[in-house]
Amino acid sequence: MRYLIRSVKYFIQLMVILSLIIAILIVAKVVDADISKIFVNGYDSLWQIALMMAVFAAIYPRFGYAKRQAIVPGPDEETAPVLERVMAAHGYEKENRTDGVLAYRKRSVGDRLLRLWEDRITVTRFVSGYELEGSNKDVVRLINAMREQND
Repeated sequence: MRYLIRSVKYFIQLMVILSLIIAILIVAKVVDADISKIFVNGYDSLWQIALMMAVFAAIYPRFGYAKRQAIVPGPDEETAPVLERVMAAHGYEKENRTDGVLAYRKRSVGDRLLRLWEDRITVTRFVSGYELEGSNKDVVRLINAMREQND
């Protein structure tokens, strides 16, 4: 279900961005205001563009979100401060803790808006470190920062 929600959000984001670009081009008088003159296939191009954006939106969550492990050896008393420092340094605040799973959200409302409220990073402790799940680029940054803090 989470995958479908992310796909729909991304589709809406893509369509809004595309609409804004077309509107700016029309206002700047770079293109004619008539849709049938902007695109080769006229109004038929709109559903073709929407279909292409739907394909991109359907594929994106598969590559845009990941679950990765960070090797952070040591007892919880030593590793928990490292995790807290890294998360705070990257603009995350602790949201909640349930069943051994920590959840972090971005502090900045602007960051949360740009990520379409898909900014949650969940952290699960395992034997030799942590497993982080969330936006792929954020998870990779956080894992690299934990490795640097741990060295």
